[in-house]
Amino acid sequence: MKKESIFNIKDEADFTRTALEVFRFQYRNNPVYRKFCDLLNRAPEDIQEVREIPFMPIEFFKSHRVLGGNLDVAETFSSSGTTGMQTSKHYVHDLSWYEESFRRGFEHFYGPVKDYVVLALLPSYLERTGSSLIYMVNDMIEKSGHEVSGFFLNDLEGLAGLLKALDSAGQKVLLIGVSFALLDLVESFDFSLKHTVVMETGGMKGRRKELIRDELHGILKQGFGVSKIHSEYGMTELLSQAYSKGDGIFNTPPWMQIRVRDMEDPFSYLGKGRGGGINVIDLANIHSCSFLATQDLGRAKEEGFEVLGRFDNSDIRGCNLMVL
Repeated sequence: MKKESIFNIKDEADFTRTALEVFRFQYRNNPVYRKFCDLLNRAPEDIQEVREIPFMPIEFFKSHRVLGGNLDVAETFSSSGTTGMQTSKHYVHDLSWYEESFRRGFEHFYGPVKDYVVLALLPSYLERTGSSLIYMVNDMIEKSGHEVSGFFLNDLEGLAGLLKALDSAGQKVLLIGVSFALLDLVESFDFSLKHTVVMETGGMKGRRKELIRDELHGILKQGFGVSKIHSEYGMTELLSQAYSKGDGIFNTPPWMQIRVRDMEDPFSYLGKGRGGGINVIDLANIHSCSFLATQDLGRAKEEGFEVLGRFDNSDIRGCNLMVL
C-alpha cells in the first residue's frame, strides 16, 4: 500500500474501497490479525462491506507482536501504566507513516503548525520512555519553527509568563497538556487568553481525582479565560488522532473513522445518539492493524462522536480517559 492511497482519501466511497484493500493486505501479511479473523471464520472473500470486517480487540497489543510478517521495528511505542500493569506495545515499522498522519491530521483541523508557538505541559509523559504523544509533540515543536516552542516539565511560572506574553502580542499559541497539569497551572495563575488554543489530552494519571468532562472543561475555561477547551483523542495503538474543538465532540481526519458497536453483538453497529463500544478504523496503521475494538465507550453524533468513558475493569488509558 502506498501513502498516497491512504492520505488522499476524498469521500466515503474512496474510504470504503481503501479500507477493504487494507483489510485484505493485513489479512495476508499480519499473522496475528489473520488468526483472529480465521477464528471468527471471516476470510477476505466473505467481506464485501466495511461493517463486515472483524475488529481486533485492542488488548492484543498487550500480549502479541501485532506487526506484519517479518518486518523490522523502527520504534516501539508503549502505553503508560502503574507498576505491575501490563502495557500495550505498538511496534512501528516505518515512522514516516506516523509522521505523515499526525502532521496532516493536525493541519486538517488547525492549519499549518508553523503558525503556532507550541507549548507542551506533559510531565507524566516526559517522565517515561516510549510515549507516542511525546514523539508527536516534539515534532510539532520542531516544525513550528519558533525558538520559544518547547516542553515545560515543572516550571509553571515560566510557562505562565511566556503564555501571557505571547498571547498579549497576538501570537497564535497551542498549549497542549495533560489534564492534571493544566489544572495545576490555572490554580496557580490567572489568565485571559485571546489567541491561544488550550488542548487537553485527558487523564489524571493518578495525580488527581478523575473529573467528568464538563466539570474539567468548566474549570479550565474559567481559569484560562477561553470559551472552548480543545481535546485530542489518541492512543499508543493508533497512528492517527481525532480532535475536538470544544464540547467534547471529536472529528477524525479522512483516513480515520469511528464506529460504535453494540456491546452484546460485536458485528452490530449503533445509530447516532446510542452509547456503545468505540471501534476505530485507522488506515495509517498499515503495518500493524487498522481495525481495532477499543475499551472506550462512546456515541456517534450528527457531527463527529463523543467519548463517554471506559468499560468496567479496563485499564485507565492515559491519553483519552474522561469519565462521564
